Amino acid sequence: MRVFGLALAMLLACGAPALAEKALIESPDAPKAIGPYSQAIRSGGLVFLSGALPFDPAGKTDYSTLDVTTQTKRVLDNIVLTLSAANLTLADVVSATVYVTDVNDFAAVNTVYASYFKAPYPARTFVQVAKLLRNVKVEITVIAAAK
Repeated sequence: MRVFGLALAMLLACGAPALAEKALIESPDAPKAIGPYSQAIRSGGLVFLSGALPFDPAGKTDYSTLDVTTQTKRVLDNIVLTLSAANLTLADVVSATVYVTDVNDFAAVNTVYASYFKAPYPARTFVQVAKLLRNVKVEITVIAAAK
């Protein structure tokens, strides 16, 4: 029994992945977090961005009243600002999740999205939700891989 316990302990020690570090990424140019979350977190070679909304970093424009095309551009511009703080670009994005309040906005969002990303495109999920914060029409979250 003692040998089995020692063998199990060695297996767990060698086979268990080490805990990855967790580092805060913040851009002074992107919209500030409005709750208990971070703009982004680097863990290992990946950077996980919180969902980006069409908020004006300067607070001058209420994007919730504007069309989905304009909102999508602001969202992607905010993502670029946060990625820049991690010394990354959209070319480093490996996965994206797009949330919209109306799936019929797919074509409009896709047109803007395609103008920001180049092939090979990130893996992507496109989801309709009932409502987004502050009644906006689109939110996008991404994961980027550091080279």
